[in-house]
Amino acid sequence: MSNQKNLTTNDTWFFGHPKGMVTLFFTEMWERMSYYGMRALLVLYMTGAVTGFNPGLGLSQIDAQAIYGIYVGFVYFMVIPGGWLADNVLGHQKAVLIGAIIIALGHFTLAMPLTETFFLGLILVVLGTGLLKGNISTIVGQLYKPGDSRVQAGYTIFYMSINIGSTLGFLICSYLGEKIGWHWGFGAAGIGMFFGVLQYLNFRHLLGEAGNKPNDMPQAQRDTYIKWSKITAGLMIVVIALGLMGIIGFEPKAFAENFAIFLTGVAFVYFSYLFLFAGLTQVEKKNLFLLLILFIGAAAFWSGFDQSASSLSIFARDYTDLSVGGFVIPIGWLQFANPVFVVIFAPIFAGIWMNLGRMNLDPSLPVKFAIGLFFMALSFAVMLYAVQLAMEVSPVGMQWLIITYLLQTWGELALSPIGLSAFAQYAPRKYIGQMFGLWFLASAIGGVLAGLLGGEALDAGLESISPVFEFMIQYYLVIGLALVAVAVFGIAKSADDAKAKAAKT
Repeated sequence: MSNQKNLTTNDTWFFGHPKGMVTLFFTEMWERMSYYGMRALLVLYMTGAVTGFNPGLGLSQIDAQAIYGIYVGFVYFMVIPGGWLADNVLGHQKAVLIGAIIIALGHFTLAMPLTETFFLGLILVVLGTGLLKGNISTIVGQLYKPGDSRVQAGYTIFYMSINIGSTLGFLICSYLGEKIGWHWGFGAAGIGMFFGVLQYLNFRHLLGEAGNKPNDMPQAQRDTYIKWSKITAGLMIVVIALGLMGIIGFEPKAFAENFAIFLTGVAFVYFSYLFLFAGLTQVEKKNLFLLLILFIGAAAFWSGFDQSASSLSIFARDYTDLSVGGFVIPIGWLQFANPVFVVIFAPIFAGIWMNLGRMNLDPSLPVKFAIGLFFMALSFAVMLYAVQLAMEVSPVGMQWLIITYLLQTWGELALSPIGLSAFAQYAPRKYIGQMFGLWFLASAIGGVLAGLLGGEALDAGLESISPVFEFMIQYYLVIGLALVAVAVFGIAKSADDAKAKAAKT
């Protein structure tokens, strides 16, 4: 008992958590400020008229939403090779630093008032986020010793940094982008990421050895990995250059559809590899099956959550009254309802789980994920009512979007920080970086689906929104009920029991 007590009381410098959380908290805050601030402008810029004040790219809703989905999908898909590089070549700390620098360069490229640099900027943000996003989450888990009971609360605190950063991004970037010029908003995102790089350099030492070195292996094996990494990077640069020069072209919707199939295939192949060929123990396989179930629930959830910057953003622009006291607020300001709600409710949700745990009533992980999906279904039921109302009286009040974001926030808090914590606790230790990549692959699949669903919803204005939202409600309910069934049949409990048994031995 005394050893367990020491595990959970040593290094409580940052609100009862390890001091390295300071570095990770503020790095993630500035990175999310830049990401969400730019993302709030993305579809609006692409669908904006090519003439007049603040000209956009003039793309159709189908193409713009598909490009948005492709972008979000690639942002999270690249976390997988980013995790592999950190695990085997760079170490997680170095990967985070390199990623942060590339992200800043991407945003500054987007800030250039040239159409030709738009896609280059997006590509740089994608590559940098692939190195940073999963690996910084991995380091959070490595700050805690095995068995430390603070880890789930630590991820909830870390999750608050994400939402503080996104609040700043929506507030600053949306105002500058919509009211002054799109590229001013993109530039503000770059400045935010530049602050993130500076503070990471100044406070990196607080991380100690957490994530400082890649996995141990023979030097010959590492040299092989480095060689193939360089070859892959070279081929990727060639493909990007050919695409930017127009030699390689693509049709956005078809590419997004194929990309969604590809991402699903990647997930299937990788989970199959881990089950069949990775040499995992029976305990690890049971834990992995639990993570597979959570992966499916997460992909479904993010396909709705990422509508905030696609279909819901266009609904706010075209069918919502945004005037407050005679001032028309930027469209993106509605989106910071979500991070504000997270900051308010994250401690409440963390407290609920902790109190239920003390009473031995803490819901299993699949049940928590089901709760998240049920909240998502309810949020789109609210939007269905708002759409019907807009058909009769347009514009409608912004309260319908705010209620939608509140319900989605509650769903997010029941699912996302819990999922991060689950992947930290249950992933096979040898594959920890890549398993975080798989967690974000669920976000990638959800992001691509969000773009495709958003394009379908907006194809014919209000008339085409209701059928898509009705379909989404149905599949959230079906997957949520399936997760409850999983919990009832005890699959999650068997993983917990197996983990506890392994810890005792």
